[in-house]
Amino acid sequence: MKNNYRCCNLVVLIPLLYIILQLETGKVYSQTNQNQQTISGIISDQDGLPLPGVNVLIKGSATGTMSNMDGHYSILVSIGDTILYSFIGYQTIEKKLTPGFNGDLIMHPATDALSEVVINAGYYNTTERERTGNIARVTAEEIELQPVVSPIQALQGRMAGVEIVQQTGVPGAAPTIRIRGQNSLRTGFNDNGNLPLYIIDGVPVNSAPINSINRFNSSIGIDPLNGIDLSSIKSIEVLKDADATAIYGSRGSNGVVLITTNNKNYSQQQEKFLIRVYSGVSNVSNYLEMLNTPQYLAIRREAFENDGVEPTVANAEDLVLWDQERDTDWQKELFGQHSPTFNAYINYSGGNEYTNFNIGASYFKQGMVFPGNYSFQKKNISLNLNHRSKNQRFQTNLTINYGLTDNDLFSTSNFVGNALSLPPNAPAIYNEDGSLNWENSTWSNPLAPLNGSGKNEGKILISSLNLSYKLFEGFYLKTNLGYNTLDSRDDLKLPIVIYDPAIWDRVSNQSRLLINNRISWIAEPQINYTKTFKKNQFDLLLGTTFQHSEDSRLGFNGTGYANAQLIGNLNAADAVVSTADQSLIYKYHAIFARIGYNFDKRLFLNLTGRRDGSSRFSPKNRFSNFGAVGAAWIFSSSKFLEDNLDFISFGKLRGSYGITGNDQIGDYRYLDAYRATPGPGGLYPTQLANSNFSWESTKKLEFALELGLFKNRTNLNLSWYRNRSSNQLVGYTLPSITGFTSVEANLPATVQNQGWELELSSDIIKNKNFNWRSSINLSIPKNELIAFEDIEQSSYARAFEVGEPLSIQKVYHFNGLDTETGLYQIEDANDDGRYDYQDQIINEDLGRVYFGGLYNQLSYKNFSLSLLMEFVKHKGNEFYINTPGFFGYLIDNGQYVNGLAVNDGVQGPSQSIDALLAYENVVRSDLWISDASFLRMKTVDLSYKIPEKLFSSQSLPDIQLFVQGQNLFTITNYKGLDPQSPGSRNLPPLRTISAGLSLTF
Repeated sequence: MKNNYRCCNLVVLIPLLYIILQLETGKVYSQTNQNQQTISGIISDQDGLPLPGVNVLIKGSATGTMSNMDGHYSILVSIGDTILYSFIGYQTIEKKLTPGFNGDLIMHPATDALSEVVINAGYYNTTERERTGNIARVTAEEIELQPVVSPIQALQGRMAGVEIVQQTGVPGAAPTIRIRGQNSLRTGFNDNGNLPLYIIDGVPVNSAPINSINRFNSSIGIDPLNGIDLSSIKSIEVLKDADATAIYGSRGSNGVVLITTNNKNYSQQQEKFLIRVYSGVSNVSNYLEMLNTPQYLAIRREAFENDGVEPTVANAEDLVLWDQERDTDWQKELFGQHSPTFNAYINYSGGNEYTNFNIGASYFKQGMVFPGNYSFQKKNISLNLNHRSKNQRFQTNLTINYGLTDNDLFSTSNFVGNALSLPPNAPAIYNEDGSLNWENSTWSNPLAPLNGSGKNEGKILISSLNLSYKLFEGFYLKTNLGYNTLDSRDDLKLPIVIYDPAIWDRVSNQSRLLINNRISWIAEPQINYTKTFKKNQFDLLLGTTFQHSEDSRLGFNGTGYANAQLIGNLNAADAVVSTADQSLIYKYHAIFARIGYNFDKRLFLNLTGRRDGSSRFSPKNRFSNFGAVGAAWIFSSSKFLEDNLDFISFGKLRGSYGITGNDQIGDYRYLDAYRATPGPGGLYPTQLANSNFSWESTKKLEFALELGLFKNRTNLNLSWYRNRSSNQLVGYTLPSITGFTSVEANLPATVQNQGWELELSSDIIKNKNFNWRSSINLSIPKNELIAFEDIEQSSYARAFEVGEPLSIQKVYHFNGLDTETGLYQIEDANDDGRYDYQDQIINEDLGRVYFGGLYNQLSYKNFSLSLLMEFVKHKGNEFYINTPGFFGYLIDNGQYVNGLAVNDGVQGPSQSIDALLAYENVVRSDLWISDASFLRMKTVDLSYKIPEKLFSSQSLPDIQLFVQGQNLFTITNYKGLDPQSPGSRNLPPLRTISAGLSLTF
């Protein structure tokens, strides 16, 4: 009820605010209209070719437009205004309006095109040329057509140092994102110390996945960014090094993801509609080669023969009771459907020279490849409202994004696991009358869970208000205000029909309910001052942050409903149990400052500092200081290079060093915690207090070289970094006699991430009709636990080892077949006659050796084609699916053909306990490590813009047709479903092909 009231207030206030602003600016317009005129013309390059996409802006205002495909533009200006013409790769032109100017303009290539690329650095803007920090950026044009739910998924393969793994093909599930590796030992679902900071239009958003009950995959969780539509995003920047992240203090330890939504500004005569619609279909791109029925039965019979055991109803229903002729491909049966995808987006922009707005709405729906009519749906509304006063001293920006999600999908692990483990001659799913077939209780029908129902509904509101007032030249007062909410509700209904009728007398109708609610607000007053004298420029920033977050969870289980129609009504349940009831409050306060200095646009120095206070620490450790220094030297401005190495158009050396923190632990960990016992008057302890633990800290060091060659047709960025995270905040394991498993503490461990990042782009061909631009990003990371005092005496001795990466897997050493028993054997490292963790002496590194993406963009006249390939090189990765029906892998390895062994290194089929134990040991050995390297065609976009000259009427819209492919194919030696998630039973990312059109008028 409270959230609905807030939404009603917004609905009323937004139009009212707009009307007031329009009234104000209408008066101003009437006073200045007589001095205004429309300027229009053609913008072309030095060869006379039209330049599309040139930004045309009235200097000192937010009023502007953009040239179309023919280089034509039109803008309303006043006598005395200065018009700025800017375009990437060309010199910016300032043209003061004088009588006689006809609007035509010729632009010349820039000697330093990087100056034109404006980058969002969080609290301030910079350019590609002048930045001292490491900031990666993608724009709307690169990602807006991708048929994905989360904006994070769209970044895969596009940024150096940014590792993104889509853990499942189920829409809405949270992907894993790590920026420059794993810094913290904490990797749990509810306590992950490696999550980056999400900032949307200046407002921080909790990046932790949302808990869900088991119909959705609870081990992965729901993405908190699901409510944002890709079409409403203008750009995404990722801040990586200390210089870029230190101004965010403890919140930026694991990197910062800045998402800027649409805030396009048009002049009064540039009102525009954009309509984009696409539809497509998705399916699983890879299936495993499984045994058919004759092959499977031959191996099963051989196993009984080897053991000297007779198959019976009790131990071999597949050989005795089930149809020996039935042959079912369970992969196609359980996740082989085609999934439809649909998206529609509409956007309207307009206004006048003092107030302009941008309103968008979208609808997205994606089905699923499982049996049944299930889908993920998303609805989104966005608003961006800009206003400036007549004297241009006061400016404000209001941004609102509101999204609704509706998801009735479910956990995929059971379906994928069943598809890989069910024998091919398993019974039919349905009886002749259409009811589920339980085959006399000899199997568990894999579609039985679909007789239940489950739904996840989400609501996300992200709003920000930015106010700025110019007191005098170069001095501004600013305030950033933000408010966001996220509500999630899970309903799960489990009628007894999901079980075998033979046990209905022992089960009951059940329901489960889980409600999550996140509310946060932030206020950041700031002072900005810029001063220039001679060749020196200073930029000063001073601000403070007040942030408040509340995270609540409420859950119930109901059992004993009289009939299925009443399931979900807790009043009708025989018994109701509370599974979760908590409310957590997090408070954060900080003071931050920045000093930016540059000399002659060649030498740059950036100093940032922040003092953070977090409620997650005790009062004596609540505050800590963080900061960084970044510097850059543009050496290409030197006369020596200009005279002798003129092929170097741009050259810059930069470096940074700083300290960021981390407080991503649970709330109230420094206090004793108690829980009420059932019944009156009882309490029992659930958490031990420790008021001594304090902040994790990460020291970041980076050096980089940036080059632009041959008039910036080729650009190279090479970075080396080293991050060291110490004072690790991890639960310290306690002996069981204490009654607690752990207590929060700082462990004396240091994790180091270092590596190289390469970004190379080049205009291979550039002429009138055909252009080809290619770019590649490459990351070579190295993760290492460089210190952990007394690790041998800690519980982490089984998982980690000093001098090794955190991604190691400790496994047994495979010793081949036992010559006496014919069973697999592993090495008993300590000769104690048993196998345990002390025998796991092999450290297999499952991390990445290198990864990256290769992007090509080609255009011929009105055709445009872009291709993105993602590649990952693994040192090795596990392949562990411990299911008796997974013999297809054995055949593919050449181990069995029709049940006959073809080499001497294979354990023969057997049903004995000894054989099973030997098998379970060997899958935890180095024999079972498989290379999961892959090359994947991530996206293919083909578009065609219908030429305007085909239409006689100028009022017709610009029309663009496009086709998009996602996850089209993967080249790999890995034998599982998806090399991106080795050993997983989750649904792999789906292959999607979509087509649509875009109208602009």
